[in-house]
Amino acid sequence: MTAVDVVVVGGGPAGLSAALNLARARASVLLIDAGRPRNAATLRSHGFLTRDGIPPIELRKLGRAELEAYPDVRIVDRSPVARISRDDDGDGFVVALGGRAAAALGEVRTRAVVLATGLRETLPEIPSLRSFYGITLFSCAACDAWDLRDRPLALIGETPDLASRARLLARWTPHLTVFTNGTAAVDAVDEAELAASGIAVDRRVIADLEGERGRVSAVRLADGARVAIDGGFVRPVWDAPLDVVADLAPERDAEGHLVTDRSGRTSVAGLYAAGDVAAPGPQQLIVAAGQGARVAAVLVHDLVGVRTSH
Repeated sequence: MTAVDVVVVGGGPAGLSAALNLARARASVLLIDAGRPRNAATLRSHGFLTRDGIPPIELRKLGRAELEAYPDVRIVDRSPVARISRDDDGDGFVVALGGRAAAALGEVRTRAVVLATGLRETLPEIPSLRSFYGITLFSCAACDAWDLRDRPLALIGETPDLASRARLLARWTPHLTVFTNGTAAVDAVDEAELAASGIAVDRRVIADLEGERGRVSAVRLADGARVAIDGGFVRPVWDAPLDVVADLAPERDAEGHLVTDRSGRTSVAGLYAAGDVAAPGPQQLIVAAGQGARVAAVLVHDLVGVRTSH
């Protein structure tokens, strides 16, 4: 059985950053990347110092290139993890691989695991939404609202936090319409407060979005009406893909994210989490990368039994 100090599950900014910093601490690392990043549809990522506007795939390529300088890092591509369980001694883990890596590596024994798997997202069921998602429709205000500032925008969602998201987006534009797609996502009190701030709430069912070549131009409603827009935001529903640690039963919050201390330790000794999979959920890329670096530093201290203030 292959044995390493740390298995990192996830090849986004959090996982790559954790692997880099672990390698520099002379830990042997196996990084497993299923190759299905949540931001695959995003053309440009923003807010990452020195890399503002970089395509997410390019950021991943740069991170991987840096890891090539470290001989104790191995990357396994397009291979899911089937299961993570305690080893027979109870002081480490056995990571069972799936996909094409199963035949080559099968199971891997490790002293610690960093989960950086990110989140899966489900978008509202609007036929053409994905045609515009990542181009002129986004989910992260901090990442993308600057580029849509002062334009007539839509906020589309069906979750109870929609009014709060609308208040945030109002920082970037005074021309905002909230579409609940026929749901009760915004109550009467919130609607009145939003109206007082100049934010309209449209409760009608959405038939589809209009536009071409990724540029959205209107929300078409089920009654035939059209509301012109020049971009917007959508509120996905996120869930954490944590079936692989079901045997370990780590603590999760009400949203399903892993509960950690401020250093990324979960309720299971030796199991750490960084990035979107950890509470409170979706992060900017630079925040996820920072979390990966912090988890790596704490993990190294834990491996040698040194207390840390991290």
